Amino acid sequence: MERLTPSAERARFRAGLITPTSGLAPGFAQANLLALPQEDAFDFLLFAQRNPKPCPLLGVLEAGEVSSPLLAGGDIRTDIPSYRLFRDGELVDEAPVATDWWREDLVAFLIGCSFTFEGALQDNGIRIAHIDQGRNVPMYRTNVDTVPAGRFSGPLVVSMRPIPARQVADAVRITSRYPAVHGAPVHIGDPAALGITDLSRPDYGDAVDFMDDDVPVFWACGVTPQAVVAASRPSLAISHSPGHMLITDARDLTYQVP
Repeated sequence: MERLTPSAERARFRAGLITPTSGLAPGFAQANLLALPQEDAFDFLLFAQRNPKPCPLLGVLEAGEVSSPLLAGGDIRTDIPSYRLFRDGELVDEAPVATDWWREDLVAFLIGCSFTFEGALQDNGIRIAHIDQGRNVPMYRTNVDTVPAGRFSGPLVVSMRPIPARQVADAVRITSRYPAVHGAPVHIGDPAALGITDLSRPDYGDAVDFMDDDVPVFWACGVTPQAVVAASRPSLAISHSPGHMLITDARDLTYQVP
């Protein structure tokens, strides 16, 4: 696969390419998007502060801003492969650009994404099933509640990667060094402990195949804000489509801690 820079990948998305972004622009961090009216922005900022595992903030674009150093020269309304529009908590549309939906009062939150640490897992010999199988990462709503803040509350969403049993400890060690992109797993093993009844039926993304020695490992997921929007019903919200991330200009090593 040809390795493109983040700006080149964003140019492909502006030109109409719709694709999950896992594995693209290796070495660079990816981010989730949630844009809300300014009147809801403080409540969500407080929500993110109280829920750092699913909502680690990488940046915030103030009302009226559509670019930032994380996407230099870019446009948050066009530079993600696919967007979702929510009105009163209901998903009402999905499109490759969000320009027609955007308002001057929207504040855009950029939230860390676990795709950022996948390269480190692969560099240590840990296979990533959804990349190997050409699928979107599977994501699940759980029975674990987030910590409420202001008008926002709702369930935790997790992403899942099958990890060979002998490498689970390595996966925990590696990902724990990336707290700004969800960090260490929130659960290992039995999905029923999270209220997940069937791994073959993810709420977002695609199911993946397991090998005989695989153990399901679950990380907090930046799609959590979309589940929170559905539960809290703000008048308007714009997000990325699950698995279709903003590829930033920040190096993934920027978010690695010793």
